Amino acid sequence: MEALALERKEEQKRELKERILQLKKERNAIILAHYYQRDEIQEVADFRGDSFLLAQKAASTDAEVIVFCGVHFMGESAKILAPNKTVLIPDERAGCPMADMVNVDGLRALKKQHPNAKVVAYINTSADVKSETDICCTSANAIKVIESVDSDEIIWVPDKNLGDYVAKNTNKKMIIWEGYCNTHDMLTVKDVEEMKAQYPNAQFVVHPECRPEVVKLGDFVGSTTAIIKYCKESDCQEFIVGTEDGTGYQLRLDSPNKTFHFATKYLVCPNMKVNNLKKVVRCLETMQPQIYVPPHVADQARASLERMLQVK
Repeated sequence: MEALALERKEEQKRELKERILQLKKERNAIILAHYYQRDEIQEVADFRGDSFLLAQKAASTDAEVIVFCGVHFMGESAKILAPNKTVLIPDERAGCPMADMVNVDGLRALKKQHPNAKVVAYINTSADVKSETDICCTSANAIKVIESVDSDEIIWVPDKNLGDYVAKNTNKKMIIWEGYCNTHDMLTVKDVEEMKAQYPNAQFVVHPECRPEVVKLGDFVGSTTAIIKYCKESDCQEFIVGTEDGTGYQLRLDSPNKTFHFATKYLVCPNMKVNNLKKVVRCLETMQPQIYVPPHVADQARASLERMLQVK
């Protein structure tokens, strides 16, 4: 019975994938999938990547429709950079608790307190917050972006852990907002030490959204893309991974002969995982839900995203 159920499940998956291919042709659509998505979503994506790479793809694609398999702020970034395209998100409930931890009123109040500071916003923010920002960044380019800003004083929103990591790598004065990523922030020193004891030959690779005391234990610290690249190029054969478990798909694809242990079973973002193949099919069939950003907000937010894309 179990084998039959599995077979049926695989058949359903094949049918959904075929339907997605057909709909993509009909709609002139592409699928962008963040590295934290389910494996089945990453398998059908035209591009897999982190927030930065996917924002660039959204800006440069010829497709008329972008299906953004990620969370809401990513769909907004795509719409801001490609205002004439239709941007769909398979499930509107895919939000980001960290992005929700900073609001426009709070940011405006902080700007009044520090009139000489420039605002650098992590891309994990709403379009409204981006519109109040001088420049955006991702975990991949945060330090470069901070160094490029013409001010010695930086208001940083919303992730205090990434902010702490950046502050240690720059001489600028950082005014850091108190937000954090629920998933990365769960990882503790105890979790990592237990894994290191269990796998003494493994290197610990960690995302700077983790707590500072956890990041300190890293053999390598970097964005999701940087972690994937490091593991692929490293001579080490075994890794303890301190980032969201969806990254495992690309890690295994790039390095099939290497072994990856996630630092805790709780490194799962529930918001990233709400998307599935059925929802991708449905959003392409109905052309809903669409991402909408009011034009005046989009214009202001676009300036901060485009400044980020210009930082080399």
